[in-house]
Amino acid sequence: MIEPTTLTEQSAAEAAQALKGLSAAVNEVLFGQETLIETVILALLSGGHLLLEGLPGLGKTELVRTFSRTLDLDTKRVQFTPDLLPGDITGNPMLQEKDGQRTFVFQEGPVFTNLMLADEINRASPKTQSALLEAMQERRVTVMGITHDLPYPFFVFATQNPIELEGTYPLPEAQLDRFLFKLTVLSATRETLEKIISARILGQEPVVRKSMTGEQLLRISQMTSKVYLPDVVKSYIARLVHGTYPNPDTAAKVIKFGASPRAAIGLASAARARALLEGRVHASVDDVRAAAPYVLGHRIIVNYQDRMEGVTPESFVAKLLTEINPEEAELPKTLAAAKIQ
Repeated sequence: MIEPTTLTEQSAAEAAQALKGLSAAVNEVLFGQETLIETVILALLSGGHLLLEGLPGLGKTELVRTFSRTLDLDTKRVQFTPDLLPGDITGNPMLQEKDGQRTFVFQEGPVFTNLMLADEINRASPKTQSALLEAMQERRVTVMGITHDLPYPFFVFATQNPIELEGTYPLPEAQLDRFLFKLTVLSATRETLEKIISARILGQEPVVRKSMTGEQLLRISQMTSKVYLPDVVKSYIARLVHGTYPNPDTAAKVIKFGASPRAAIGLASAARARALLEGRVHASVDDVRAAAPYVLGHRIIVNYQDRMEGVTPESFVAKLLTEINPEEAELPKTLAAAKIQ
């Protein structure tokens, strides 16, 4: 039995073993996506929302559906379209008559679930997209002045098409900031396509093996906050996020807007989650470096001129990771000998 109130090496190892089982169950359905699957698990452990970007047909929706079934979470799917209204997501008061009295009764929308799949989220108007802002940040929605709490846990896993495709709207910066990770789903390799052809038949749902319950996932995710975050790792996170702020004397001279404090909190949570995924009781600099591209990239806006010259948020984060030395901060005495790998 995994004990969430304390974190020992034994409980961390048990959690890692359970999470490996989850990863294996998803890998039985989705081929060649090991890194992507691991990052989705990190988002679940961190309690964060996830944005998947890629061309249609690459398995983004299937990835989310597979996770929901293997975890046995309550899941609802919303297909975002240009005519979708905010009330179609949050729900609406409906006029009902009972015993001769007419009253408005709130009818819950699809946001009232554990795992909401927002499919092609950038095909809806910005007004509809903004309906998720309160839900994603505060886990509640307010309709006609009345606030309704969402189930716990609550995740938004959204898919979006590249902005170059017809009929897409860019997501507002405030909404992008509420996604813990943004991942790019790439085209499958030839070997992966061969596996898919051998294992899948058009029109048939793949068999998904249940690996753990939502309650078990919740208990393990509660252990994430118990992972020790050394001072040197905290300092490294702070310097990375601060390094994204516009500065004419550093690499950030190409940046118009940098990452928010929410990014620093998310990066710390992701580092702790990665440590637990590997069965460790303390986070390391390597955990931060592994998560930083997914946490920081979508929160950075590059100057127009530098974008035209080929600078992207992803290339800037890669450069930032090479320029900021994690050993500039003094190591705590208890970990100085270990040098935090």
